[in-house]
Amino acid sequence: MTKLLYLQDFVKIGCEGTVVSVTQAEGCDIVVLDQTVFYPQGGGQPYDTGMIESASGTFRVDEVRFVDGDVRHIGALETGKLEAGDAVICRVDQERRTLHAWLHSAGHLVDRAIAELHLPWTPGKGYHFPNGPYDEYEGSLEGIDKEKLKSDLETLCNKYIAEGGKTEVIFMTREEMRKTCRYTPDFPAEKGELARVVVHGGFYMPCGGTPVADMAEIGRVTIRKIKQEGKNVRVGYDVGQ
Repeated sequence: MTKLLYLQDFVKIGCEGTVVSVTQAEGCDIVVLDQTVFYPQGGGQPYDTGMIESASGTFRVDEVRFVDGDVRHIGALETGKLEAGDAVICRVDQERRTLHAWLHSAGHLVDRAIAELHLPWTPGKGYHFPNGPYDEYEGSLEGIDKEKLKSDLETLCNKYIAEGGKTEVIFMTREEMRKTCRYTPDFPAEKGELARVVVHGGFYMPCGGTPVADMAEIGRVTIRKIKQEGKNVRVGYDVGQ
């Protein structure tokens, strides 16, 4: 399995590694390493892009996916060649990673604000992509003033940003998560694995992505819209300096 370095050091955008394999599929080259800082798409967060470089070749990473325990760096050789056993240096596109960190962490702030307002909604999926990020909850807007809720959520999110505070990562069991997190998702599996939780402002949130190091980095959160989608409520937001 590929070692996921970003789980421990989520602001890391470069690392050394060793090529495990180089294959081809559907006109693309696929590189697997023993360890990586590249984030593979998942959990509502887009994949990283960047470069993998060795003494004998340069590989452009256009897409990153997690398949059967391996991180697949998908792209194309720009110069030379890469072979199994080659020592490489990984370099993540910092601008893209930073935007994704803002969007991902802003979703956490929205969830924290919803918890503080004591809304009886169950967290569902998050979509932290640049083209319309949102958090989704199982719940209802019946009897709720949407405009006031938009204002209240936005005020709370920006209060958290103004307060700032370092993001902490903790690994814990499912039982520990039930005691500290607002909700416990379907991981870890019932095998005793530890799951990753990020903490900011005393709020514990299950997370496998790359949050910001300090909430103050986000700048500002704007609540774009709140709408009912069947049995779910979708809270759309934007970020910006």
